[in-house]
Amino acid sequence: SPTAPVPRPRCPQDSSEEPAAREPRLRDTPEDICFEATANAIALHQERPLLAAGDVDGDVYLYSYSCTEGENRQLWSSGHHLKSCRDVVFSQDGHKLFTVSKDKSIHILTVEEGRLETRFPKAHGSALNCVLPIDHHVFATGDDGGAVKVWDLRRGDAILEARQQEEYISAMAVDGNGKILLTASGDGTLGVYNVKRRRFELLSEPQNGDLTSVVLLKRGRKVACGSSEGTIYLFNWDGFGAASDRFALRAESIDCMVPITDSIVCVGSLDGLIRAVNVLPNRVVGSVGQHLGEPIEQLAVGPGGTLLASSAHDQKVKFWDVSALRSLVVDDYRRKKKRGGPLRALSSKAVGSGEDFFADLRDEPEEATAGGGDSGDSDSDSD
Repeated sequence: SPTAPVPRPRCPQDSSEEPAAREPRLRDTPEDICFEATANAIALHQERPLLAAGDVDGDVYLYSYSCTEGENRQLWSSGHHLKSCRDVVFSQDGHKLFTVSKDKSIHILTVEEGRLETRFPKAHGSALNCVLPIDHHVFATGDDGGAVKVWDLRRGDAILEARQQEEYISAMAVDGNGKILLTASGDGTLGVYNVKRRRFELLSEPQNGDLTSVVLLKRGRKVACGSSEGTIYLFNWDGFGAASDRFALRAESIDCMVPITDSIVCVGSLDGLIRAVNVLPNRVVGSVGQHLGEPIEQLAVGPGGTLLASSAHDQKVKFWDVSALRSLVVDDYRRKKKRGGPLRALSSKAVGSGEDFFADLRDEPEEATAGGGDSGDSDSDSD
C-alpha cells in the first residue's frame, strides 16, 4: 500500500455528522496499533497524525494514524539499536526523531524517511533511559546510573556532564525559555540544572519511592512529579528544595504522566488504568481508559491535547479521546462520595462507561468534576 506522501487525516469534531455514502467508517479514535514486542516508548508528532514507537527489541517505527477505519499505516521501521529502545521524542521543528537505547547510543533519524542522520554510539557510561530536545540544537539525555548530559549538535559533543543523582534518570522537563532542566530520578530526588550557564544547581530532598515523571503545570509556576508509591509531589518554581504539596492516589504506582491542560494530567500505572487527575485542587477526575491487567509503559499527547496514546505490556498502542478534559474546570467544592467506589469513566472506551453513562447525565457539571471514590486527600485539603 502507498505510504507517501504522509497522510494528514483529521478526526471528526462532531460525531453526529453523517459520513458520505460508501466511505469507510469514522471512529472517535484511531484503531489500536499492534506490535510484535512491547513498545517501551511512544511519541505523537506535535502537528501531524504521526506516532513514533520504540520497542524492547531495539526497533523504531513510524506510523500514520487516522480515525478512518483501516487507515493506520506503518511508514517505516529502523533496526539500528542493538538493545531495547528506551525513549523516542520528536524534535521541536518536527523534522527529526531522537531515540535512545539500553545499548548506550543516541540516534537522530529523519521523520520523512527514517534515515539515520546522526549517531552517538557510546554516549553514556550506562544504559540510556530518556532524551529531551531543549531547542533546535541542544538536547539532554539521562542514564541508568544517574548521569545527565546536555548536548549541542553544532559542536557534536556534550556541553554539560553531571552525576548528582544516585539512581536512574526516569524523566526530564525544561522550562519555556530552555534555561532550567529538571530531572526525576529513581533515588527520589528532583535535579535542577541551568542549561544556559551549563551547571548543576540543586537537588530536592528525597521523596518516598522512585520519582518516575516530571511535568510543568500552572503556566510553569508548579512542577508535578509522579512516584512509584502512587503519590504526586508538587514543587513551587524556585522552591525545588522541598515539595510544597503531595497527593496520594489510590493507585499502585505512577509510572508515567503527561499534562493535558495547565491543571490536568493523565497518569499511567501498574494496574493498567489511565487516570485523569486535577492538580490544585487535587482530585482524581476519573478513568480515561485502560490496558486491562497490563502495566502502562508510556503516554503521549497529540496535537491540541485532544488525543492521548498509551503503550503497555500487551504490545498495543491504544488511543483515547481526552477532548472533554480541555474544558473541564474543577473547583474547590467537593461533594461527599463513598470512598473506594469505581472510577468515573471519562470516555466511551473506559471500563464502566455503560454503568456510569446515565449517572453522568443526571449529575450537575460541578458535581461531575468532583472526582470519584478513587481520590485521596492532599496536604492542602485540611478539614
